[in-house]
Amino acid sequence: MLQNIRNASQHWLGKIVMSVIFFFLIAGVAIFGVEEFFRGGSSTAVATVGKTQISAESVRTAYQNQLNRYQQQLKRVLTPEQARALGLERQVLSQLITEAALDQKTSDLGLAISDEAVLRAIREEQAFKGTDGKFDRTLFYHTLSRAGINEAMFVREQRSVAARLQLADAVTAELPVPQALREAVHRYSTERRTAAVLMLTPAAAGDIPAPTDEELKTYYDNNKGTFRAAETRSLNLLVLDPEALAKPDAITDEDARKIYDANAAKYGSPERRTIEQITFPDEATAETARKQIESGEVPFEVTATARGVDAKNLSLGNLTKAELFDPAVGDAAFALEKDKVSAPVKGRFGTVLLRVTAIEPATQKPFDEVKDEIRKTMALQRARDGLETTHDAIEDARASGKSLADIAKERELSLVTVPAVDAQGKDAAGKKVDGIPDADTTLAAAFRSEMGGDSEALRTKSGGYIWYDVTKIDAAHDKPLDEVRDEATKGWKESETSKRLTAKAKELVERLDKGEAPEAVAESAGVKTKTVDNLARNQAKDDLSTEVIDRIFATAVDKAGSAPSGENRAVYKITRAEMPAFVAGMPTDKNAEKSFRTALSDDVLGEYIADVQKNAGVTVNQTAFKRALGGEY
Repeated sequence: MLQNIRNASQHWLGKIVMSVIFFFLIAGVAIFGVEEFFRGGSSTAVATVGKTQISAESVRTAYQNQLNRYQQQLKRVLTPEQARALGLERQVLSQLITEAALDQKTSDLGLAISDEAVLRAIREEQAFKGTDGKFDRTLFYHTLSRAGINEAMFVREQRSVAARLQLADAVTAELPVPQALREAVHRYSTERRTAAVLMLTPAAAGDIPAPTDEELKTYYDNNKGTFRAAETRSLNLLVLDPEALAKPDAITDEDARKIYDANAAKYGSPERRTIEQITFPDEATAETARKQIESGEVPFEVTATARGVDAKNLSLGNLTKAELFDPAVGDAAFALEKDKVSAPVKGRFGTVLLRVTAIEPATQKPFDEVKDEIRKTMALQRARDGLETTHDAIEDARASGKSLADIAKERELSLVTVPAVDAQGKDAAGKKVDGIPDADTTLAAAFRSEMGGDSEALRTKSGGYIWYDVTKIDAAHDKPLDEVRDEATKGWKESETSKRLTAKAKELVERLDKGEAPEAVAESAGVKTKTVDNLARNQAKDDLSTEVIDRIFATAVDKAGSAPSGENRAVYKITRAEMPAFVAGMPTDKNAEKSFRTALSDDVLGEYIADVQKNAGVTVNQTAFKRALGGEY
């Protein structure tokens, strides 16, 4: 059954339901399907699917865990607005509704998986197996404990998930992929073309005189959006950053010494030993082997081989005492002299003989070498400890009407003044504005605010705060022609060149279509022609871009055409098209069939789920939904 679960996870429904199986356990969180555990007695229903209710608590739990996964992937904190822009809350509700609808459908159809089958799948799951490759009950219960659920709840949920997958498999089993579709894919992917190509450069457009005032004005009026100045804002930013507040010089050597003495191991490395171990059934057998080893009668390695220990598994590794799981083994190994064999040691996993083959002495960095590091760490911690107090004091000052500039001066904090910046972080000249902390978050908030608005502080990635004031707003506007005359003139010339090249290319294409040889047409245009073969779709070749290649494949064989190629224009004639014959069952055909079967399965499942939800009946309480995500009960 577990293999079926893995196979089902390849399509999108499988990915939805698989998110509630082993992933959330290994991650240490409970996501969906444990509403009884998280609901806490609440009867608030955000949505109802048939007879199944989706509680506010289950929505909150699912939303928070989905948010955590996004933040881990993006490696930054998302604001509620950013999460909303991603449609996170809708994704979560859609998943919960889908699961509820499928659960009801499996119940109506009488689909169920026995506890024994689920437990068998759990025992076969690699995540719950120990180093010996067998199911580790301790590991299993530890994982459940971290997730905050019990065994019965977990088994019940996995039985429900397996039933959903069973239903999905039944709906999409052995969907046929039409041969006509596979043949079309084969033709599209394997066709190769040959074309005669000549390239018209801007020189082919001839000399272009400067535009008249009327021509320039017309071009400017038709392209005003190109010369539009974006809205810019002037900002004052008050930054409360722990690292900026930290004052290492205020930490005395005496205070730093106390930290050093209390954490001596942190400023050095403990002794490490390379340890070899042989396990015996009892103490008497181990003692006999020890005597034979010490007498030289039977070497340590030979004894290990006789006990069935492979030479590469003889060593436990280069370990510190703390890294040894068995305290008895650790005490004995770190009391041994190098290359000596221990007396029999009764460990947790049996009686063993030990030998130490290498010793790396412990090291300790002197205080003077690490005191600056300690002082910086202490100062940063003190700054963080006092951060909220400073935050509250600034908020009080803001409430009393003080400006950020006055607050920064009074409290000796950093004030960042930004004369003008647009929403993309550029100044009026189009250059990037440096020095804006957490620019993406700060600018987004500042451009949602109004002048004089009472904005809340933004939380920074480093754990600090940013307050912002919008001191000036310059609305977006069209730049006057006189201000952009040089830019407009350049644009007009480029446009005029493109028009002339297009007209020239049209003339050459007509001549090629009438049967003139590409070489003769190219010579009359003052350029050279070349033959480019083995052209494939969506693959640039030589100086032909993918855009030109796409146009070549959109043109019939023996016909000509043209396409822009940067500042040039390519003129071409298709001289040949070929493709290998389609053979059903070839590896490429099987790959196409597999790919399209997945796509067809997605489509069929999507339609089926929509039908299931329609028949079950879905209602969403928008007010309860908003309260659930807003923290209101």
